[in-house]
Amino acid sequence: MSTLEEQIDIGVPIEVAWDCLHRVETYPRFLQGVREARPQGGNQARLDVDAGGTAQEFQAEITDRAKENRMEWQTTDGPDLAGSFSLLPIDREHTRLQARVEYDPATLKEAFGGPKGFAQATAIERLVRDDLEHFKELVERER
Repeated sequence: MSTLEEQIDIGVPIEVAWDCLHRVETYPRFLQGVREARPQGGNQARLDVDAGGTAQEFQAEITDRAKENRMEWQTTDGPDLAGSFSLLPIDREHTRLQARVEYDPATLKEAFGGPKGFAQATAIERLVRDDLEHFKELVERER
């Protein structure tokens, strides 16, 4: 498994960012490639994804660690992906979002296509950074 960690500072209180992370239906607004996302009851979410030009559906299990301001997720079908979002207060009006993504490069290439090796890692890094930027824009705009 490969691991990627990125972070971004957001100009909203931690509660605002936490609330937005938990609205599954907003995922297409900041996660590239996600066309639709719907809660499936309990801690499950269904994601309709454009994977390299092919429509696919993935089920994800979400574990909420509210006391730690941390949300963990893992796909339960489709490519083996897992990760977490941790929120850290900077001050009363600013929050740091830390994202961690764990993935198997071979499985990801098979599911989504695209480059291998270093080029794949660079593409994933860019995608995660862009998604964090989109989340920041969304949550600050909707505040």
